[in-house]
Amino acid sequence: MINVGIIGGSGYTAGELIRILMYHPNVNIDFVYSTTNAGKPLSVAHHDLMGDIEMNFTDVVNPNVNVVFLCLGHGKSISFLKENQFASHTKIIDLGNDFRLNKDAHFDGKDFVYGLPELNKTEIKKANYIANPGCFATAIQLALLPLAKHDLLNNDVHINATTGSTGAGVGLSETSHFSWRNNNMSHYKAFEHQHLGEISESLVQLQDDFESELLFIPNRGDFPRGIFATLYTISDESLEQTVAKYEEFYKNEPFVTVTTTNINMKQVVQTNKCIISLLKKGNRILITSIIDNLTKGASGQAIQNMNLMFGLEESTGLHLKPSGF
Repeated sequence: MINVGIIGGSGYTAGELIRILMYHPNVNIDFVYSTTNAGKPLSVAHHDLMGDIEMNFTDVVNPNVNVVFLCLGHGKSISFLKENQFASHTKIIDLGNDFRLNKDAHFDGKDFVYGLPELNKTEIKKANYIANPGCFATAIQLALLPLAKHDLLNNDVHINATTGSTGAGVGLSETSHFSWRNNNMSHYKAFEHQHLGEISESLVQLQDDFESELLFIPNRGDFPRGIFATLYTISDESLEQTVAKYEEFYKNEPFVTVTTTNINMKQVVQTNKCIISLLKKGNRILITSIIDNLTKGASGQAIQNMNLMFGLEESTGLHLKPSGF
């Protein structure tokens, strides 16, 4: 069994990790760390777990677990690792943004691998430390990687993507409060979202001359979870040629489906799936990419990475059913 520790246990991503891992056939949850809820049952923060798991939060870490998931706020993982030492055999998967960029990937003798399985599977299998991708970054990269693979990203890419309220984290703010969010919509960080850096680095990894602009407008949706992203750029290839490239790129990827039909977000919510739809109009290719921001965009992908790191089939414990209604 893989003994697991979870840090930052009262947040949304930690809750999603617990829900999936407690039914994972190869995992034992050793501890869930939370300074604000230490000694209290997990169901105090994650009400839906009542009756499913008998465990309390703790403010003490077991430094000898096989793997630890860091579910801390962005910028807080480095501080935590400076204050808490783990055994040399302990693998670390960070769900924050501290180690995602190339310039931040080396920390305290640890080399973090960017954990997008569809791009870096070979490296992930050999890694001890993983920087889990951002949620918007996952949906957008999966939409564009096959084009980058064939050096076809030679024009600006226009991106419009809407995320659920859980993407803002469990802490309340004006724009995550129900009274503000319900029946409302807005954009934020237009053209300068923090995920643009990791997206660009992944595209350059496949297309080394990529220097086009990613014109990204992120939106806040009035739903709890999911990401619906639409992207378009110039393409001289036919739809059939483009579909063939996407199907070839993802032929061995269990969580990515390529289609030319219309898609909707309920097809992926509560799953680790990404569905990509392709449409051609004139010389423009429209790519629609949908994921659940908490699973494929965070906790599910982190578990997919864990499976790869420990030599398991990557879909183990991740056969999750969407809620169609």
